[in-house]
Amino acid sequence: MMNKDKVIELLKTVSYPGFSRDIVSFGMVKDVKIEDDSISVILQIKTQNDDKKENVVNKVNELLQNTNVFQKISVSIEKDSGQQPKSQSPQSSEGQPPQPLGGVKHVLAVASGKGGVGKSTVAANIALSLKNMGHKVGLLDLDIYGPSLPIILGIDEQPDLTQERKLIPLEHMGMKIMSFGFISGNQTPVIWRGPLVSRMTEQFFHDVVWGDLDFLILDLPPGTGDIQLTLTQKLKIDGAIIVTTPQDLALSDVRKGADMFKKVSTPILGVIENMSGFFIEGHIENGKNLSVEGQPVDLGDDGNFAIRIDLFKKGGGKTESERLNVPLLAEIPISQDIMEATDSGKPLLEYNTDTHIAKIFKKIAEQLLNSLH
Repeated sequence: MMNKDKVIELLKTVSYPGFSRDIVSFGMVKDVKIEDDSISVILQIKTQNDDKKENVVNKVNELLQNTNVFQKISVSIEKDSGQQPKSQSPQSSEGQPPQPLGGVKHVLAVASGKGGVGKSTVAANIALSLKNMGHKVGLLDLDIYGPSLPIILGIDEQPDLTQERKLIPLEHMGMKIMSFGFISGNQTPVIWRGPLVSRMTEQFFHDVVWGDLDFLILDLPPGTGDIQLTLTQKLKIDGAIIVTTPQDLALSDVRKGADMFKKVSTPILGVIENMSGFFIEGHIENGKNLSVEGQPVDLGDDGNFAIRIDLFKKGGGKTESERLNVPLLAEIPISQDIMEATDSGKPLLEYNTDTHIAKIFKKIAEQLLNSLH
């Protein structure tokens, strides 16, 4: 027997034309009525594009027919009453699904469940990796309460305005950069309520002259607050990258953020475990029976060695990637190179491209490119 709940689950397989998200998560299914072998589905679609409406109706009709359960099927679109729907689903004020950003081919969000996991460092180096591959890249710092990209990138400037009062992103390291820290001053604390935060977030999408970009990398604040909600309501995101550290405490918060993206049907492209152990590297001439903390160390033929020490824990990123059924993009160890690069105001990919960790970021970028094609 096919009940209403089962029909709703079935309708979650119907994507809105041009988007990976389904019509249920967009709030377009207003009602489902079942009586014996008859079913009536009432849709609420605000677009003026009749082709898209017809496309959705046909998909729903075909889906219900293929169940071989209902003899009479009715799929209709409710006429606009002029009132906004009460649904809290991620739609714009006009009832439209989140829209692409004009001129930007791909929007990728770098997110974490908690602060202090190195998300901004990861976002900056992924952006630089993509730029070094020849792509046009923008980097947007959406952490209004604690913007860190101005420090990581070594920028202390303010953006100019066009005659139309739109912000011109700063050109830096071959990328277009924007951060709230450029406007407020990085030393100024921000004490804002949710509506102001949401308004500023939306302005960073539509009131910044991004131009033509292959990628816009979003450095999100930690958690699942107003900025993330506005983001999923207003902007079509091609995928999210989740950054965590190995500890259970970090993973607990990461799960909440990852599940938020799943609920709004934003693809999760992979998980990155940052601060994943610490490597001691060295060289010993004619070394024999070398051990560290009682554990033997294998020396290469050239006498080089590398010892991994798990300062926190091991495997947290792998566990979360398996739970989400997405790739573990990388395990990035704690590194003095990253610390020195960050303190110098140059991300590692700008500071030294020959290090082991720089090559890890390049591999991450390659994996992201493969997942988008």
